[in-house]
Amino acid sequence: MTTTKYTFAKFSDNPFYGAVNGHLVDMADLQAGQQVVDLACGTGSVTQLIVDRLRGARDSVVIAMDHSATALRQAMENLRDARDAAVQFVQSHVEQLSENIKESSTDAIFFCNAIHYVSDKDALIAEVTKSLKPGGKFAFNTSFFDGGQPPESQPFYRKWMLKSSRILRREYGLSPSRSDKVESRKHLTPAEYRDLVERNGLTVVREEIDSVQVPLEGWLDISSFEDFIEGTMPGVPLDKASAALQEGVRQTYRELEISHVPRNWLDVIAVRN
Repeated sequence: MTTTKYTFAKFSDNPFYGAVNGHLVDMADLQAGQQVVDLACGTGSVTQLIVDRLRGARDSVVIAMDHSATALRQAMENLRDARDAAVQFVQSHVEQLSENIKESSTDAIFFCNAIHYVSDKDALIAEVTKSLKPGGKFAFNTSFFDGGQPPESQPFYRKWMLKSSRILRREYGLSPSRSDKVESRKHLTPAEYRDLVERNGLTVVREEIDSVQVPLEGWLDISSFEDFIEGTMPGVPLDKASAALQEGVRQTYRELEISHVPRNWLDVIAVRN
């Protein structure tokens, strides 16, 4: 069970992450009076970006959707001063989108850094397509794709994971269960993502690779996020795996004498046919 200690909230507060998502929102070119859905909104950081772009558009509607009641309560608190657009909060899994959104009613749907977690991606995109108006936009990004790790960053990842595994064994007598491969570790290529959306009634109109320099703090924060921990160290208790990952990345930064590591985000805008 996820606790507040292992949520995505801390990582989402990193300035570089806000810039990545802000760029995606700008790519979608939102207009006044639109209905916009933020899927897997978490504590509302992307919802706030959407509201900011619609500032002054009082006839716009923003629907923030997440399966976590805890995250939604925090999002409500974080967005309590968002008066320029009507913000609605819906507790639901992303795969149940059409149960909560009227068919062909939405101008734009955002899904930030989460599509890699979805096991049945075709079913999800079909839900998105059903909910969008003709010409409506689906905007998503992910750093967990085939190409997310630039070649020059490979020594960092190898050293980090090796050190973390050694720390885990030495300090706790534990090892990850390599037979457990979680969905977020199965990386699609940009071409496979393009095919995914286009076989479900959408057309990709913009696709970019956004390269970001991630500081140590970003890796420390992602190492306290449940889904990342389970992806890198499956089968290991969260507290012990998180501690090993954090110490491993600190040691790796020191030994490599680096201040940042590059990471790529895939940004996609697709339009309903």
